Amino acid sequence: MRFSDGYYAHHPVTDYFNAMEPESYGTGVANKPDVTLGIQDIGMSVPMGISASNVAGIYSKIRMGAGKLEIQFPGYKTGNRQAQTPEMLGEDQRQALREMQLANEVRFNTHASFGLMGMMGRDEKGRGDFSTYGAYQDLLELKRSIDFQADMGGGGSVVMHSGEFERPMTDMYMDDETHTMNLARDETGRLLVRQAHTQEFDAKFDLMDSRTSQKMETVQKDRLVAYPVWLKSKEPDHTGIDQDGNQVIIRKDDYIDYEGKLITKPWDPTRGRVPEYDPKSGRFQSELRHFDFFKEEAKDYNKQIRDELGREPNYYEKVYPEEMFLRATLLTNESHSRGWALQFAQGVDQDMDTLEKLRNARGFYQKLDESIPEDEKWKIMETEGVFPGPLGKLLPSKTKHPLEIIDEAITRQERSLEHSRQASVSQEQQASDTRETADNIITPIKRLEQHGARMYAEAGIHAMRKSKDPNNPVVVNIENLFPERFGGHIEELKWVIKKSRDKMVELLTEPQIQMGVSRKPMDVSENAELTQKEIWIPGRKGMLQENPYFKSGLSREQAEKIATSHIKATLDTGHLNMWRKFWQEDPRSTKEQNDAKFKQWYLTQVESLAKDGMVGNVHLADNFGYQDEHLSPGQGNAPIKDVVAILKKHGYDKAITVEPGADATTDLSDFHGLMKTWKLFGSPVYGMGMGAPQVPQRWTDVQYSHFGQNRPPYFVFGPYAPSNDWTLWSAVPME
Repeated sequence: MRFSDGYYAHHPVTDYFNAMEPESYGTGVANKPDVTLGIQDIGMSVPMGISASNVAGIYSKIRMGAGKLEIQFPGYKTGNRQAQTPEMLGEDQRQALREMQLANEVRFNTHASFGLMGMMGRDEKGRGDFSTYGAYQDLLELKRSIDFQADMGGGGSVVMHSGEFERPMTDMYMDDETHTMNLARDETGRLLVRQAHTQEFDAKFDLMDSRTSQKMETVQKDRLVAYPVWLKSKEPDHTGIDQDGNQVIIRKDDYIDYEGKLITKPWDPTRGRVPEYDPKSGRFQSELRHFDFFKEEAKDYNKQIRDELGREPNYYEKVYPEEMFLRATLLTNESHSRGWALQFAQGVDQDMDTLEKLRNARGFYQKLDESIPEDEKWKIMETEGVFPGPLGKLLPSKTKHPLEIIDEAITRQERSLEHSRQASVSQEQQASDTRETADNIITPIKRLEQHGARMYAEAGIHAMRKSKDPNNPVVVNIENLFPERFGGHIEELKWVIKKSRDKMVELLTEPQIQMGVSRKPMDVSENAELTQKEIWIPGRKGMLQENPYFKSGLSREQAEKIATSHIKATLDTGHLNMWRKFWQEDPRSTKEQNDAKFKQWYLTQVESLAKDGMVGNVHLADNFGYQDEHLSPGQGNAPIKDVVAILKKHGYDKAITVEPGADATTDLSDFHGLMKTWKLFGSPVYGMGMGAPQVPQRWTDVQYSHFGQNRPPYFVFGPYAPSNDWTLWSAVPME
């Protein structure tokens, strides 16, 4: 047998060989593939516990002809026989793998647990809550895969899935809080993808609590929310005063109060905007608002914050439309609570005044009582009816001492005052809690930017520390996963990588960072000038601590280069092809034209990733666009050869791994998936038959006879042979 491809020169004795696929051998022949890859360029995945059970199983793939292998670990945390983890392979196995690479001149990469779905700490089996503790556990899971890769070869790729959180496919925004740059639409505004025919109108956004990281509520676009009609100036620009008495220019549509004063802080809970009042109806005005209204509200709010800060607001300072939408419902609750707080507090002054008068009266009658002889005290007694009104006339009255009457009045007044106090304070507390909740409503991308990117960055630093050869570093390669989740779109994946690299640069170059090492209680007290809230809010001075990752003398440019070399992307051709099922065909175009448009979109995504130099690993898998069935390349409808051509154009020279999952079930073995890929890229097997011309043999003749052994022999042997007495002169059995 001979494995050949475009890398080999035309052999002078080719004429004496019978090529099984002569049309693909040599140069200048028709129908030659546009892209050729040698068998040494294409590797295969080996899921431990599925495709191989031990090191010997890995070696069997090498003996079959695989020159690059991606060792994959399906297990998460604790492994088992069918779903192994890196820690199930101890030092002896790792040493065997090291020697195996050297002896056979092959390369290994690693795929971290299939259970890793981003770095948000998402509870995949529960209600979808997030957890910083869960995120750290995921980081540890990734770190042990990094350790394994470093132990095997000192460098190479460590793959992990993205898929940070679910988001509506029709509304794919990243850091554009105005919702004007939507990845789901093309330059003309046409919607390209959607998960349901109604999703454009009823898309759902999950929101979370920044304090607990728990999923809080889902906002739906077609839900209407009652919202106040805020009082604005209807007059042309004119001179006026603000709430503090300062002379200002009041412009049309500026927020004003009922006295026509400019409201300087519209979103202040107590001195902010006021609703319009209709004197005819005696009611304050409100209207049902659609989601689109809150896009403008968010834009207005972010402008106000920008003006106040004198800079662009960070993630935790700006507001997204879905956040503003939910805030509207909470605003109603907050206003309700503050209204009742005022109502309950309204009579407090009068109650306190009455109570003071009652106590003074009691003092007077106390002295009077002490000065009157006992037999004369009847003179100051008062008659009191049991019930007021006509009913009191029908029932006998009671005679009471003035002190008794006053004491009862004092008790009632004290209870009334306590009720007002308790009710008002509780409503104020409820209003403040509602406001605090509203302030901590975040869209998940904020959580990803603040915490998820930090986890990726720490993984990148761990890979840096584990790398032994700067020319062959350990690289964390984040893989585009399913279209339904953030990170499935290539632009989202690029965003995750960029943010992670930025965070890694920060960790390497900043002496102090947020939420770094543990601090002593006195560290908080040293910031006595800060409020308790300011101490703990991300981004504030009180959160800065000594940075354990800081490298003194390292410039930012050097750090950026390091981050770029240790955090990259894994491009999965099958995952990207799954966008096909959500693709919205243009009714004005033919089926072929729509297919061509999807292919163009697909390859544009690949080009964008490759052009930015972010590709550090490639998974070749195919499907028909519905599910991730892992067909062999060329067996589905993903434009895989075009992908490889783009990667080669931009200088990609790293691992290319086939993930032949389906062939393990529908073909003779998973290895047949690798052979099909060799064939697709012009690396066929050739027969070496010397002598007289033979009947031409095809690739499949060798593929399924030599490897699969399912072709019938050209002769019979054993009990089916005419005689067992005759043997070859060498005595070698016929079989």
